Amino acid sequence: MTEKESQKRQETIRESAGAQETFEYGRMLAKEAQPGQIYCLDGDLGVGKTVFAQGFAAGLGIPEPVSSPTFTIIQQYEGGRLPLYHFDVYRIGDVGEMEEIGYEDYFYGEGVCLIEWSELIQEILPKDVIRVKIEKDLSRGFDYRRIIVL
Repeated sequence: MTEKESQKRQETIRESAGAQETFEYGRMLAKEAQPGQIYCLDGDLGVGKTVFAQGFAAGLGIPEPVSSPTFTIIQQYEGGRLPLYHFDVYRIGDVGEMEEIGYEDYFYGEGVCLIEWSELIQEILPKDVIRVKIEKDLSRGFDYRRIIVL
């Protein structure tokens, strides 16, 4: 995506009343995903980032179960329309750890990156990432989520 295309991208807000809707929105976004795109998935613990990631994988046609790679930092999934590189950088101590795993090969590869807790590695992210923020609003109910894409 060029810088001009990135600037044209409008903020989209989607409301979710439960895990299934969050999953379906992830699936829908993945159907539009292109090689080399990076989706930054942020939000507090328990907001549904992994559920969104599972839907995203399903939208790419990935047949295997998807879980958060908290202790491995990255899980690679093949077998779909595009490879999915699913990062969870919550336990990263510093960005040097990302260099050790060869993040650039994933960021600039033929697949799609989905990065949970991306705000922790902000300094190494390209400018044209797609930001997905999931927020709770308990005043709207325990299962309510606001999903903001920019």
